[in-house]
Amino acid sequence: MPPGCVSAQWVDCPTVPALVTGGAGFIGSHLVDALLDRGDEVVVLDDLSTGRRENLTSALERGAELVEGSVTDPAAVSELVEGRRPATIFHLAAQIDVRVSVSDPVFDLGVNVGGTINLLETARTAEVGRFVLASTGGAIYGEGSGRDLPLDETAECRPDAPYGQSKHAAEGYLSLYERLYRLSTVALRLGNVYGPRQDPLGEAGVVAIFCGALLEGRTPKVFGDGEQTRDYVDVADIVDAMLTAGASGVRGNFNVGTGIETSVLDLGRMISEACDRPFEPEMAPPRPGEVQRIAIDGSRASEELGWTARTQLADGLARTAESFRDD
Repeated sequence: MPPGCVSAQWVDCPTVPALVTGGAGFIGSHLVDALLDRGDEVVVLDDLSTGRRENLTSALERGAELVEGSVTDPAAVSELVEGRRPATIFHLAAQIDVRVSVSDPVFDLGVNVGGTINLLETARTAEVGRFVLASTGGAIYGEGSGRDLPLDETAECRPDAPYGQSKHAAEGYLSLYERLYRLSTVALRLGNVYGPRQDPLGEAGVVAIFCGALLEGRTPKVFGDGEQTRDYVDVADIVDAMLTAGASGVRGNFNVGTGIETSVLDLGRMISEACDRPFEPEMAPPRPGEVQRIAIDGSRASEELGWTARTQLADGLARTAESFRDD
């Protein structure tokens, strides 16, 4: 099968060193681009339920391959991994909508835990060299108010929604497969990721939502008093962490964040400057169960992976706003 193929049949395709699940999504597509930039062959597994084919337009032209399928399909996962035997699996495919996880926790479990187990099981039998999981920082640790922020990896995990709990369980399966089968695994607990290609519609990151609203002349909405804080990390820094983790032999869970709290209102003001639009939000009632404060400590990633976030928030927001203008 020639490079750039889009097919559900992969058995005749050549062996590739990297498999990216969820590679048509926001973060995944940036990772695919970076892998291609360093000369890797890349295959993407994505069911396109939330990912977009257009995110991979350039990557497909450069030789990446897109296989349409779901991580929840054990037969499809087994055929792909056994057929390709990738050196590294970057597992980003997930159900990430907190509201969906609350309304349908069984579905959330099936994707985030069941899908991870399908990949781990096949990675074990196919002797995949490295397994990198995109996990979550804030959703796993839960509410940070009254705790010593930023939280490091020793902090108690207190998920406030099934989404965070499912990611916590997925991390547990990585640890289990490492203990039982000596599979080389690492989980990256990501902060609030923002950057180009993030979807400004629906359950998306607040940066994308605010950029989209301001540039289209709509009024952004702020829930609660706007003093809620998050740890915002540029997608370029996230990709750097994934590449570093994939090439490393370190094991366990690593926070990938800046350790800096930024409130929603302060973020809106910064995006206003980046977009050159006034920030006059509509204030709405708080959303039940929303975390009020969180920031995660990336010291362990710095010490053991040699990774630190390099992008200043203002610079990252300016680049993100410019990408929305180009769209």
